[in-house]
Amino acid sequence: MEFIRDGPALVVEGEERLLIIADTHFGIEADLAAHGLHFRSRSSGRLERLNKTIDRAKPDKLVLLGDVKHSIPALTRQEYDELPGILSDLRDQIPLRIFPGNHDIGIERFLKTDEIMPREGAVLDGVAYLHGHMYPSPDLGGHLIVVGHHHPLLSIRDEVGCALQAPAYIRAGLDPEKLGLENTTGTATPARALFVPAFNEIAGYDILQIAKNPFSPISRCMLHEETEIILADGTYIGSLKSIQPHEDA
Repeated sequence: MEFIRDGPALVVEGEERLLIIADTHFGIEADLAAHGLHFRSRSSGRLERLNKTIDRAKPDKLVLLGDVKHSIPALTRQEYDELPGILSDLRDQIPLRIFPGNHDIGIERFLKTDEIMPREGAVLDGVAYLHGHMYPSPDLGGHLIVVGHHHPLLSIRDEVGCALQAPAYIRAGLDPEKLGLENTTGTATPARALFVPAFNEIAGYDILQIAKNPFSPISRCMLHEETEIILADGTYIGSLKSIQPHEDA
């Protein structure tokens, strides 16, 4: 694996070199406007950053782990206007594989049939992928499961109140029985997941809150004693316990 800090993005290389991006949330500005926060669309800048990430990684395929768009339950005018051009720009450079997320209602109209992957996940080149808002397919058992949806953000405060806030990965053991995973690989590989931070620059959710108040089947089945934190550039931070306040540890 290769960690790209300026994405954040992940490269997984086997027989193919796959660039993994989670939670772009194109169109988020329209939702913010509906809540009284008015920003000019940042989609062009976000796409430019994504294109630079593709240029740097030189992958064979781009895997988008869902929530490509933002609005629920339908398309906004911003998404309807912007998504066709964004997706066309990407597919002109590289084959796409998209695992739809809970925000991706209606996105199928902009995608080609072979670009749409199962919402419950699938295995690509020996690694399992899905957005992460649903129970994974039992067939993902025995594989590393790479998920989006959670937007993990590491927040650390010191004794004077200074804080580190940075996108981060969560690497966690899973309870396979609770998730209904079947290990059909013929190996004793334990069930484990890698939670990928959001590519969208204003999306983030504190890792300690993900652990304390899990909101997806996979996060509810995390084994906290087998959970570790890695920064977006690949820097190893430590165990989940090492970042917990003493009263919670």
